[in-house]
Amino acid sequence: METGAGWRTISPGGVVTQAGNSVLYETGSWRTLRPIIHFDACSHCMICWLFCPDSAFLTEGKLLIGVDLEHCKGCGICAVECPKQCIEMVEEMAVRGGG
Repeated sequence: METGAGWRTISPGGVVTQAGNSVLYETGSWRTLRPIIHFDACSHCMICWLFCPDSAFLTEGKLLIGVDLEHCKGCGICAVECPKQCIEMVEEMAVRGGG
């Protein structure tokens, strides 16, 4: 049973007039892998910040200080791009204590 008008009622080339953005929606609950930053090896080059599609890296001044876990989807791009390899992708449930 469909609720609402549904996508079939939109004309081809139709426009959605009330778009949202990732700031308004917490998407971190989708994550299966969590980035863990090993700050002892981090050079604060900000490559992770640059490549993150969710703008989930937190900074203060010119330093990386953490990850916004409410918006990080766990894609792992940061870990792949990090030149120091100081970002480890860890199973979310293991970090939460459920696995």
